[in-house]
Amino acid sequence: MEKVKKEHIVACLRALMLTVILPVFLPGNVHAQQLSLAEQSVSSLGAENAALKLLQGNFDVKETIWSSPTSKPVYNTNLIARRQMIGSVLQEFIYAAPATANAPVERIEYMSFNRIEGRWRSISMDIRVPVGLMPAASFDRGQASKIRVIFDPFPIAGKGSSVTGQMLRMDETINFENPDHVVKEQHFILADGTGKSWLAHRYEYTRRK
Repeated sequence: MEKVKKEHIVACLRALMLTVILPVFLPGNVHAQQLSLAEQSVSSLGAENAALKLLQGNFDVKETIWSSPTSKPVYNTNLIARRQMIGSVLQEFIYAAPATANAPVERIEYMSFNRIEGRWRSISMDIRVPVGLMPAASFDRGQASKIRVIFDPFPIAGKGSSVTGQMLRMDETINFENPDHVVKEQHFILADGTGKSWLAHRYEYTRRK
């Protein structure tokens, strides 16, 4: 008798799944179709991320650093960038050359145009400086072949042995009119009361042949 009751309950649950639960996941379900179309539209590259796709490949990178508004530039040409699209996101790894399997990664950045918000978003990290993850976003769609994002303010470590810091604001402009030669510039503003902005970093990418 107990076995019969269990079999009856299992049969009822199967019937419920077939009549109520299962149709939600079937292609013929209207709600599922509408959700799928919306997701497909947002997930597709669109014009902006299709432009990013042109930046895939391997690049030699020349880095120029100005540590303060009055500092002389310091150059680093020992860098290689590898870029690839992951869905609608451009992944960029910058390695210390030569970019062998064991070469250290210097910098990582992910960038994509968010079609719901209508703006660019990125997140990056640089293992050479202890600032952690650096999220950034644009205000709007921006110009063709030119992206400008504003980073969330973050602290930089102070001098000496004590753990101190100073807040820093940063923006980044990426000019990719020529997909084989891309220039990325970062401007800094320290929270020191001066409000002085200066070009602190420039990454110049040249596609490897």
